[in-house]
Amino acid sequence: MDQDDKLIEMALPREGEYQDLVSSQTQNLVPAPSSTDLVPIPRRVRKANWRLRVALLLIVILAGGGGTYYWWQRLHPPLPAGIAFGNGRLEADEINIDTKYAARISEMMVDEGDLVKAGQVLARMDTRDLQASLKRAQASVQQAQHAVDEANANVDQQNAQVVLAKQEMDRALYTVQRGVETKELLDQRKQQLDSANAALMAAKSRVIEAEHAFDAATHDVELYTVQIDDNTLVAPRDGRIQYRIANIGEVLPAGGHVFAMLDTSDVYMDIYLPTEQAGRVRYGTEARIVLDAYPHVAIPAKVSFVSSQAQFTPKPVETQSERDKLMFRIRVQIDPERLRTREEVVRSGLPGVAYVKTDHAVAWPASLQRLPP
Repeated sequence: MDQDDKLIEMALPREGEYQDLVSSQTQNLVPAPSSTDLVPIPRRVRKANWRLRVALLLIVILAGGGGTYYWWQRLHPPLPAGIAFGNGRLEADEINIDTKYAARISEMMVDEGDLVKAGQVLARMDTRDLQASLKRAQASVQQAQHAVDEANANVDQQNAQVVLAKQEMDRALYTVQRGVETKELLDQRKQQLDSANAALMAAKSRVIEAEHAFDAATHDVELYTVQIDDNTLVAPRDGRIQYRIANIGEVLPAGGHVFAMLDTSDVYMDIYLPTEQAGRVRYGTEARIVLDAYPHVAIPAKVSFVSSQAQFTPKPVETQSERDKLMFRIRVQIDPERLRTREEVVRSGLPGVAYVKTDHAVAWPASLQRLPP
C-alpha cells in the first residue's frame, strides 16, 4: 500500500465511528410528535366552523343577488300600466335582383355589404345578340321610312294626274256644250278623271301600308331596346346588398337570382302580444324599439300591422284557458324618413324589445324617452 492509500484510509471514519455519526445527525433533526403530544379537535368546534362557512356563503350569494336585482331595477324600471312589450328581431324586406331573360353575366358593379341607391346599376348581362337584332330592326326602320317617302311621292304624282284629268274634263264639257266636240270626247275625259282618282286612292293606301310597316319596325327597335335595358340590373330602391348569388360568366335562366338586397327604408320588428293587450293596440299607435346592441337608445316607431288571426291556437273553438294562450302578431315599423339618412347603421337580425302603447294617455317612462341623435 503506497503513501496516498494510507492517507485516504486515515481520512475515512471506521465502521463504528460512521454509525455514531449517523445517529448523532439523526438526533439533531426535529423529532416527530408522539401520539400523547397531539391535541384532538372537538367535533362541536368542527361543526361550528362548517356552519360558519355555509352562513358566509349564503350571505355572499344573497348580497350578490340583491345587487343584481338592484342593478336590474335601475336599468329596467317597471313599466306603467298601458304599455305592452314583446321580444323580437329587427327585420327589413328582402328584394331579389333577378334576370328577366336568359343570358350570361358580363359585369358586376357591387358586392355583398355595399349600400346602393335606387336606379344604381348593379350588374349587366351579355346582350351582343340583342344588339345585333337591334341594328337589324333599325335598318328595317330606315327601309320602311324610304317606302313611306316613296308612297307619299306617288300620292303627289297621282294628285297631279287628277288635277290634269279634271281640267281636261272641264274643257271637254265646255266644247261639247258649244257643239264643237262630240259627247264621246266628254265620256273619254270622264273616264280619265275616274282612273286618276282611283290611282290616287291606291297611292294613299300604299302610304298607309308603308306607314304601318314603319311603325312595326319602330316597335321592333323599341322591343330590343327594352330587352337590352332589362338586361342591365338596377336597384329598385335604396338598400344594402346582402348576398351575391351568382358570379361573372355564369349563364342564368329567366328569373335567375343575382343579388339579394335589404330595403333599408322599410325596417320593422314583429312581436307577439296576448289577447288582452293586443285587443287594445291600434294602427298608428306610438311604439319604441330598444335593441340589445344599443340598450340606452329608444328608437321611435309606429304600429303598422295588427294580425286579425291569433297564433298558437289549439282549436277553432277555445275554452277560457285556451283563450289565455292566444297570441297576436304586431308589427312595429320605424319611420322611413328617419331611416333615410341612417342606411349605414341599419342591421337586420338584431334582437331587441318593442314597446307599444295600449293607452294613448300614458306617457313614456324616462328610459324610453332617450331618442337617437
